[in-house]
Amino acid sequence: MAKSITKVIYKPDSQSTDEYTVIVADIEQYKKWKEGDTTIPLADVVDSFSVFHSGQGAQGILGKASNQQLDTVFDTHNDVEVVTYILKNGTLQAGEGINNSNFGTLNVGRGSIGVDTRGSGNTSGIGGR
Repeated sequence: MAKSITKVIYKPDSQSTDEYTVIVADIEQYKKWKEGDTTIPLADVVDSFSVFHSGQGAQGILGKASNQQLDTVFDTHNDVEVVTYILKNGTLQAGEGINNSNFGTLNVGRGSIGVDTRGSGNTSGIGGR
């Protein structure tokens, strides 16, 4: 069974597809922390202090947010301040990880993988004639 990934997602604008994401390490610790238990260190709540950004919503590719993006949205690029803000104001979302045994195998199982043997004998697949 795949390990689930729990994350907190913050959307600065409900009409925008921009999303900022923090990965949660321990969902129970996060819930206690959000309810006001200040004895729990933030390092026990989050997987890392990295903030990820997707410009395409939930279906987009997550990349590490730049300092400029963080400054624009959160008025700071201090990782602790930004992570704290996202955890307080974001939405908790749990999902399956990519360790699912079916991940990436559908097309291969249906025989759609192929080798292009045309061309100038280039076996690397890069370049041309």
